[in-house]
Amino acid sequence: MKILKGYVFRLYPDKKQEELINKTIGCARFIYNHFLDDKIKEYKIAGKSRSAFD
Repeated sequence: MKILKGYVFRLYPDKKQEELINKTIGCARFIYNHFLDDKIKEYKIAGKSRSAFD
């Protein structure tokens, strides 16, 4: 028998921490979208996409 547990946490950051969290998430989103765009362009040119090992 498998029992799954989960925890819920609520954060209450101050304004400075909230700004830093938003900047961090924004940077991560930018990097993800940048490399996703590279992968889409390469797929359109070559007809196949790179693997994780390339």
